[in-house]
Amino acid sequence: MSWSKEEMADQIVSLLSPGSSINLGIGMPTLVAERIPSELGIFIHSENGLLGIDGRPTKNTVSATLINAGKETVSVRQGASFFDSALSFGMIRGGHLDACVLGVMEVDVEGSLANWMIPGKKVTGMGGAMDLVHGSKNTIAMLNHFTKKGQSKLVKKCALPLTGQKVVDTIVSSCGVFRPRGEKFEIVKLAPGVSKDELGIEQNLLE
Repeated sequence: MSWSKEEMADQIVSLLSPGSSINLGIGMPTLVAERIPSELGIFIHSENGLLGIDGRPTKNTVSATLINAGKETVSVRQGASFFDSALSFGMIRGGHLDACVLGVMEVDVEGSLANWMIPGKKVTGMGGAMDLVHGSKNTIAMLNHFTKKGQSKLVKKCALPLTGQKVVDTIVSSCGVFRPRGEKFEIVKLAPGVSKDELGIEQNLLE
């Protein structure tokens, strides 16, 4: 078995410190917002100028003017603030975010990640990912462990164009929690029923 997206989000929540400020990348990482207990007091930041996202809105509270960087409608918590993108990226580049959670296409043993383009395919742009991996104090990669072809996204060396080099602190995949250690991946935790042999990673790259 492997973790569901919600179970992966719960693993990420367990890595966050109470009262921290975080940024969630588009796609799968946005699920984290729905799994954070309110008592943790975590503020979620969005590149388009919002600090204080509080998950998804209900039908009664949805507003087309409240969106995240992925153009999804969101709700806001008490104490939320709004600002322009210049100030937003100033927060990121100034090192004021405690963590960011990004979806990835590849991540390697050195902690380098690729998450923004596949050569030959249409590219919509990198967004704030390059700023986030260098500006956040802690970078967490969230991903389905395998590609559609059944290959592990945890590799010895990224082959796709990089978003950042040696920037990932923790990897949460559908198969487990890992940390890149330079020459190998440290296995922190495996999902129930998953063994090392099922990870699709060369055994000499695991510790």
